[in-house]
Amino acid sequence: MRADQAARPLEVIRSRDAAAKLLQPTRQRILECLVEAGSATSLSHRMGLPRQKINYHLRELEKDELVELVEERRRGNCTERVVKATARSYLISSEALGRLGSAPEKIQDRLSAAYLVATAGQAVRDIGQMQGRAEKAGKRLATLTLTSEVRFASAEARTAFAEELTTVLAGLVARYHDEAAPGGRRFRFMVGGYPDPAAGGRERAAGRARAAGEKRGTGKKRGTGKKRGKR
Repeated sequence: MRADQAARPLEVIRSRDAAAKLLQPTRQRILECLVEAGSATSLSHRMGLPRQKINYHLRELEKDELVELVEERRRGNCTERVVKATARSYLISSEALGRLGSAPEKIQDRLSAAYLVATAGQAVRDIGQMQGRAEKAGKRLATLTLTSEVRFASAEARTAFAEELTTVLAGLVARYHDEAAPGGRRFRFMVGGYPDPAAGGRERAAGRARAAGEKRGTGKKRGTGKKRGKR
């Protein structure tokens, strides 16, 4: 890897050992610093830790390919190793938890939040495995991502949307699925929905702003009338 070569945008952590190393606070700080290439010496100055301790952590991170060698520089009688984080961000797959990892088939209620999370976890696990194989083969993994937001007026509107979406998706599957196509490739699609975590705060703020505007408007109307005296 060259010093000017961009790190991968995301690395999916699949092994238990790599996940444990990633969750160690000192190693997290090292990876944050290694968004740009650095050495044990430069990290020691930056983090205020002994170079020997930094070297130990770097060796452990390198074993699980969380950092990789950029170059080696000769410094007098010593060789300085310059390394860089393999990715800009990391995500731990449920594989790292072994049998405790989430799996959709363990959950019967398909309308539950647990089922949605487990299905999303399965997508992370599957894509992490295939992405690793694709990179080793020098190929690009074919994926599709669609995201959108919908503000429903009521629970009834949300239910109607879900029913219509289910019907549309079933129609598309029936139209394009070909079990007997020679050379065909099976894809897995998932559709999920959940409340926007930040929407509550935004909508409360918007509601307060509307209420304040209405109050000011009402006040102006009350104040514009001129009092008439008795004749």
